[in-house]
Amino acid sequence: MKALVIAPQPFYSPRGTPFSVYYRTLVTAELGVNIDLLTYGEGADVDIPGVRMIRIPRFRVLGAVKIGPSLLKLFLDVFLVFRTIALLAKNRYDFVHAHEEAVFFCRFLKSLFGFKLVYDMHSSLPQQLTNFQFTRSRVLIGLFKKLEDSCLKAANAVITICPDLADYVTHLLPKNEKHILIENSIFDPVRIASKGKATEAKEVEEAIDEKTDDLLRGKRLVVYAGTLEPYQGIDILVKAFSYVKRRQSDAMLLIVGGTEDQVAHYCALARSLDIEKGCVFTGRVPQSTAKHYTRLASVLVSPRSEGTNTPLKIYEQLASGIPLVATRIYSHTQVLDDQVAFLVDPEPEDMTRGILAALESGDKARQVAGNAVMLYREKYSRPVYIGKMKHLLGLLS
Repeated sequence: MKALVIAPQPFYSPRGTPFSVYYRTLVTAELGVNIDLLTYGEGADVDIPGVRMIRIPRFRVLGAVKIGPSLLKLFLDVFLVFRTIALLAKNRYDFVHAHEEAVFFCRFLKSLFGFKLVYDMHSSLPQQLTNFQFTRSRVLIGLFKKLEDSCLKAANAVITICPDLADYVTHLLPKNEKHILIENSIFDPVRIASKGKATEAKEVEEAIDEKTDDLLRGKRLVVYAGTLEPYQGIDILVKAFSYVKRRQSDAMLLIVGGTEDQVAHYCALARSLDIEKGCVFTGRVPQSTAKHYTRLASVLVSPRSEGTNTPLKIYEQLASGIPLVATRIYSHTQVLDDQVAFLVDPEPEDMTRGILAALESGDKARQVAGNAVMLYREKYSRPVYIGKMKHLLGLLS
């Protein structure tokens, strides 16, 4: 089989690329499909056998692509449309795998070129327009809702990434066998083109300076790794840790990720709470370095304050064998319960309680972490993921 994968994102960029694009492509190629991957000019090439990367122009002068809807993405998507038409005219593809808004133009090209269409739905675009405050126009949001519904019905297969989206699609397509829930639950190291293990090891070594290493040595680390967007609840975490530090003097909060401005903002918050010496902010680091820091944790945290899509990091946290403290919001409780995590309300006092329980409860913390590993193996592991992707290809064959 041969497929065209269209990813309207910076690919690969830890800041802007949903990892589902990488892992869908990786596993599809492993299952014997030859892939042309069409994406934005921004990002680093990945090394996946059987995958040819094709990029539209970079347009560096326009700046970096941000998360969520934007005028820049709309501009770049125009170039994706024309390049898609050129590729479809030149090649015969068994199916086109359209991520997010790419489905909107592929839906109309489907009948013209006769390919089967996979809609990889990371989120509902009408909801994104509201959540990211791109527009409040009811007419525009309603138009995208009708277009999205049309794409769901026209696609030969629909992938959703979390139970919330799955419920949304099931409501529109009741008893429809073409819909598959495939969580973003695998996390193999991303293979950047021309990078080997030696290069990755050097990146880790360079990203961990001696000063940071000295600060972490001998400490019990409470670790968050991810973006520092407002909805991630980092303010809740930092405020909670000011109470944790009073009771556990050997605890250290390690926050991995974030832009310079975001790090400066949360450093100022830590300073105002007089816990600056108990917090380490790394800023953005290579994926391999983030994984290294995560493995050092005594407790992992996901303090997200809002949202419905399950964060990718939750699955890696489940599989880690390290106790997890997470907020009791739907974004998490689609996957987590009190048997596999210390669930807390999204406010500092309860977050404090959860972190202290994970640090101090001993046998209970080990049991919760063990339950989490079992849940991951049974429902979200790589063999389960591959089985779902095989089912998808079966629908298309």
